[in-house]
Amino acid sequence: MVRPFRSRPAMILLFVLTVAVCAGAIWQYGRIRALDQLEKQGRADLALAADRFTGQLRRYRELAVLMAENPALTALPAPGAAARARKVLQEAADKTGAMGLAYADTRGQILAQAGTGPRGPAGTPHFERAMQGALGASAGVLEAAGGARVFAYAAPAFGADGKVTGALVVLVDIAELEWDWIGGRPAVFFTDGAGRVFLSNRSELLFWQRDAGAGLAPPEGPAPRFSARRVGPHEVWTMDWGDYLPARALHLERPLPVIGMTGHALMDVGPARWVAGLQASVFALTCLVFGALLFVATERRRTLARANAQLESRVAERTAELSGANRRLRREVAEREEAEAALKKAQDDLVRAGKLSALGQISAGISHELNQPLMAIRQFADNAAQFLSRGRTEVAEENLGRISQMAARMARIISNLRAFARQESEPVTRVDIVSVIDQALELTEPRLRREGVSVDWARPDHPVHVQGGEVRLGQVLINLITNAADAMAESAEKRIAIGVEAGPPVVVEMRDTGPGIEAPEKIFDPFYSTKPVSSDEGMGLGLSISYGLVQSFGGEILGHNADDGGAVFRLELEPWPQEAVA
Repeated sequence: MVRPFRSRPAMILLFVLTVAVCAGAIWQYGRIRALDQLEKQGRADLALAADRFTGQLRRYRELAVLMAENPALTALPAPGAAARARKVLQEAADKTGAMGLAYADTRGQILAQAGTGPRGPAGTPHFERAMQGALGASAGVLEAAGGARVFAYAAPAFGADGKVTGALVVLVDIAELEWDWIGGRPAVFFTDGAGRVFLSNRSELLFWQRDAGAGLAPPEGPAPRFSARRVGPHEVWTMDWGDYLPARALHLERPLPVIGMTGHALMDVGPARWVAGLQASVFALTCLVFGALLFVATERRRTLARANAQLESRVAERTAELSGANRRLRREVAEREEAEAALKKAQDDLVRAGKLSALGQISAGISHELNQPLMAIRQFADNAAQFLSRGRTEVAEENLGRISQMAARMARIISNLRAFARQESEPVTRVDIVSVIDQALELTEPRLRREGVSVDWARPDHPVHVQGGEVRLGQVLINLITNAADAMAESAEKRIAIGVEAGPPVVVEMRDTGPGIEAPEKIFDPFYSTKPVSSDEGMGLGLSISYGLVQSFGGEILGHNADDGGAVFRLELEPWPQEAVA
């Protein structure tokens, strides 16, 4: 048992060293692969920058070629031709944005000029090339323009005998070309034939000189810190050239023989190093985690045997606890079922109580409505007996007909009252909402007439069938009508407007002329009421019960205040399926 413990630190150290060596190899390999990808991206960016630069210069080259033999220029130095030539050159400079245009003879003497131009092109590479009959191009610094960097094109003009008679020189301001891509990524610069940085999107590199080896040196002062080394096939520069240049960069070159320059790009290798480091770190972390898990698994394996016995005893104890918990759970389920049944019964009793409360409110009016027909029946019966004794059977028959009408009216009132009072437990059925509204208005008519409330009932001329319960819908509508009457107790104008809109959904809208709803968001809360608490006022359950009744058959009840005053209740009901399809 002693030797394994002594060899364990050595094994751990050997494992860590192996992981470190492999991680280093992965880092080196991943860095080279990342540099390969970075080189592809950099060469594409450099090619894009070079194409952009040469493309911008191409229009000035074409301008020089196309205008070299313009009649206004070839007519020089004839008398009076200079003014016309200057006008043509000025128009071309204005349209193309060229820095300057000049037409010179074979001796280099300028005959016409527009914009900023050289004092004499003789001896310049581009002019000498044009005198040989070819298009000349060169880059340089124009002292006449304050040392501005310019690129010049010189196109020859030929006479009738085919000999060169002059040349058109077009000067391009390099600062204008590079203005819109300064600060872009990556850092790009172009060196001329002498190795001087002539164009760059990093202005701090302008006029730096390419060393004999790698790197650049400023035109004045000491050269900042710089070193170059090879990483596989790639050249990586380490430099301290400013905040806008990477500290470590992949250097790429692209020759541009068309303009006599060489393009360079400096690609920041920081992301490549980060990716390589991430790969090596993930590998090392994975290996270390795997080794740690393996070590922990070995240690745990030795403890599993000791824990097994304890686990078996705990399983037995836990089994007994679970059996007791199951018994308690079954008891709680039974108690919950009993509570739900009691809650359902309480809800049914609450609905019943709401009905009885409404019946109590309209009982006085119903008794008055029944008393009037009874007195009329008695009067008509006495009159009929008198008329029969006198032999006037026609008048007696008319009185008996009126007695029959009064009896039918009493039967209809009693039938509506009995239907409203009974306990409805049937499922959702096909109900004519127009008939339900008629019954509700008939039951509440005595109170409405007693309190001077007028009803504008826009009754449809055909039945409108919905899904619901006739008794439950009647309770809801009676509750809404009585609430409206209560709300208009102090109003000068007492009017209830009722309308029905065929759906889907079917909408019953009831509007009153009362003071409106004080808190629309609370009107359907249980026990919420604006009435004073007393023995003969509501408990705030009417609208809450109505809300539950409408919800029970898939409807919706909403309440809000009208813009011109009063409360509006909107009852949305599902139409009967067959009629909804129709």
